[in-house]
Amino acid sequence: MSTRRELPDSPYLAAATGRTPQRVPVWFMRQAGRSLPEYRALRAQHTMMSACFDAELVTEITLQPVRRHRVDAAILFSDIVVPLRGAGIDVDIVPDVGPVIANPVRSAADIAAITALDPAAVAPVSAAVEALVGELGDVALIGFAGAPFTLASYLVEGGPSRNHARTKAMMLAEPQSWHALMTALTDITIAFLTVQLDAGVDAVQLFDSWAGTLSLADYRRHVLPHSARVFTELAGRGVPMTHFGVGTAELLGAMSEAVRPAAAGVVGVDWRTALPDAARRVEPGTALQGNLDPVVLLTGWPAVQRAARDVVDAGRQAVAAGASGHIFNLGHGVLPETDPGILTELVALVHSL
Repeated sequence: MSTRRELPDSPYLAAATGRTPQRVPVWFMRQAGRSLPEYRALRAQHTMMSACFDAELVTEITLQPVRRHRVDAAILFSDIVVPLRGAGIDVDIVPDVGPVIANPVRSAADIAAITALDPAAVAPVSAAVEALVGELGDVALIGFAGAPFTLASYLVEGGPSRNHARTKAMMLAEPQSWHALMTALTDITIAFLTVQLDAGVDAVQLFDSWAGTLSLADYRRHVLPHSARVFTELAGRGVPMTHFGVGTAELLGAMSEAVRPAAAGVVGVDWRTALPDAARRVEPGTALQGNLDPVVLLTGWPAVQRAARDVVDAGRQAVAAGASGHIFNLGHGVLPETDPGILTELVALVHSL
């Protein structure tokens, strides 16, 4: 197990833990990705899945946006289906499609066949984290995993889905099978995050990309207990933990309940919800992360500058309304057509505010 780094000057960790950062911290979801020419040059030679299992590539791609943009946190380059591959599930990441499952999970027998994550199968992830903590200096490293519900959706649907019809059918009509599936995926998620924590990540984020398709009642009944177990079982590691989903305005309070056991809980907010409103919805003492609309980055610097100042002001209002801190981010991932120069300027602007 890696010794935990001490990063007393990290603005990201300060904001996440309720302390006053020396500047507004900023990082971007999908910052190590499709908008960077240096990333595209590497990916032209490697598939997404092969890159995720190559420690040198994971290390290099994770570092690229830190070098270019001077962000306050690096997020490990990976994909939410990496632990599924590590558990022996036949999954691939198809260009312009996303994760595709060779044999979708549709029956009790399919669920029973899911095995535990083999840490050896994701050894390149551990190796990359160990290399990164030696390279990043005072920049925090965020590990991540997909939340059980989002993993379940991919497994049951067989790939990306607009309506998640098969997933909701199992959830609502076959609750015993559903909870067995979610239990298995929660175990895999905890194991994958544990691998990253043992290797030395400074914080973790749980992405529940599709949770926004659910009603609050269904989320509470069928999803919240499993997501909460992830945070509960890892709370003893003492690192900040973030819970993020898209279109989750009605779920923010419940999502903050899930992350409450963490030593420092953060909830990511997409661009649809004002940060002060989010502060009033989440549990007291929760930090917020967000929430510039990624599309704004395509509109030219004057509009970006105005919108960024509004987000920083909204973050201050959110803290005044009860949030324990604010981390500047987008409301979702960086879009591929984003000019990297705009991102670099945006980081400098946020730091100056």
